[in-house]
Amino acid sequence: MTTVLAPLLFAARHGRIFLMAGLAAGILLQDVAFAMKAFLPEIVALLLFLTALRIGPRNAVGAVRDLPATIGLVLALQFAIPVVAILAMIGFGWIGHPIAMSLVLMLSASSISGSPNLVILAGHDPAPALRMLIIGTALLPLTVLAPLWLLPELGSAAEVLHASSRLMLVIAGAGIAAFLIRGLVLKHPSEDALRAMDGAAVVAMAIIVVGLMSAVGPALFHTPGRFVFWLAVASAANFTLQIATTTAMRALGRHDDSVAGGVVAGNRNIALFLVALPASVTNPLLLFIGCYQIPMYLTPIVLRRFYARSRNQGK
Repeated sequence: MTTVLAPLLFAARHGRIFLMAGLAAGILLQDVAFAMKAFLPEIVALLLFLTALRIGPRNAVGAVRDLPATIGLVLALQFAIPVVAILAMIGFGWIGHPIAMSLVLMLSASSISGSPNLVILAGHDPAPALRMLIIGTALLPLTVLAPLWLLPELGSAAEVLHASSRLMLVIAGAGIAAFLIRGLVLKHPSEDALRAMDGAAVVAMAIIVVGLMSAVGPALFHTPGRFVFWLAVASAANFTLQIATTTAMRALGRHDDSVAGGVVAGNRNIALFLVALPASVTNPLLLFIGCYQIPMYLTPIVLRRFYARSRNQGK
């Protein structure tokens, strides 16, 4: 069995390298990146399934006493922060600029499906991130109403709510299937089996990022200054949110889920909103979304020492 699982165990041991390889492939293999876009929904569903299978139903649900705190954090990230940001941008006259629209969409989105796997690669418990992912996606149809009302140029509420509901169905389907298998077939998986699931998830994430970066390669080779600009914006937004959220949660004594909170705060599923955007906004956002994948996938490397402090302080 160990021989059969060897490739996945290798991927689990070298997860950071696999993610960097995915980023490089997304930039250099432009034809492959465009072709991969068609298969992104299926790969995302597979990643969700592997994540839920790895964690199991008991850890995914967690203690009932943790539910109010998780809901509160999700509401702060997906409702309070984007509303404050929109009002501030309106006050300064920045609304309508591509940077402002990109940041508003990022702040309004729920967590990416790979956030629990990023937490694993950072060396922490992924269960809180999965709970935030599930609750955040479930609440998105409600939390997104305020940004849509404040910024009608983002698109129709019906289109965004439809996309959000579809994502929730994918999460529910993948989670239920994984929990049934974990409860009926893999009740007590071995350590190698768990690590193999981690490796499979890493491979899926490396494949997903290739399709999400279809706009990055052309920008890098034809308009490098534009690429560097949007990469700087995306990196600043991502890492600032992660560090600020984790630091705040540590200050409140929530060391156990501070890393999950930081990863979820900085890594959002912006692509969900593309179906509702007018064409005049789409082009600059596509490059932002592609650049946004780079700090996202470099999180376990760039913030490794920062997140290691949470593990030490929580002991």
